[in-house]
Amino acid sequence: MDKNLPNKLSILRVLLVPLFMAVLLIWPGESWARWLGLAIFIIASFTDLLDGKIARKYNLVSDFGKFIDPLADKILVMAALLVFIQWGTMQAWAVAIILTREFAVSGLRMIAASKGTVMAAAMSGKIKTASSMVCIAAMLTPLGNYPVVNWIGTVIMVVTTVVSGVEYFAKNADVLKG
Repeated sequence: MDKNLPNKLSILRVLLVPLFMAVLLIWPGESWARWLGLAIFIIASFTDLLDGKIARKYNLVSDFGKFIDPLADKILVMAALLVFIQWGTMQAWAVAIILTREFAVSGLRMIAASKGTVMAAAMSGKIKTASSMVCIAAMLTPLGNYPVVNWIGTVIMVVTTVVSGVEYFAKNADVLKG
């Protein structure tokens, strides 16, 4: 087993983002582009499941992996949310809430790292990521043509984002002391 395979999968996820965005933003009204964008998103999301499973199964967990995996997730999700803003199917205020949580938790991780602590992903963060990816995938399908689907997806993403952000800060409040 390639000892860097999980990290390579996370890097692949980051590299798929420009292709994902280009397909959806260059040909926004084309149904084939929406399906291709969905396929790219699903492949990228699958690398998230795969990299973690491989890293744990073969004991390939690394500090770089703990850094790049959540960063790759954030980049992929934020790219999709920016596409939705461009399309007018998601409100900027919702993306601002999600982005604020991501910056806040990343800042908390940086403070922890400066103190020699690596914060692994919490279960609520994994739920947030999984639910975001499912909602985004649904919003990329023809279901995304229905405003109620986009509204439900937005609400789920905002709620899971806020809950996980609160949990990260509650569980790691000691990182902010001193």
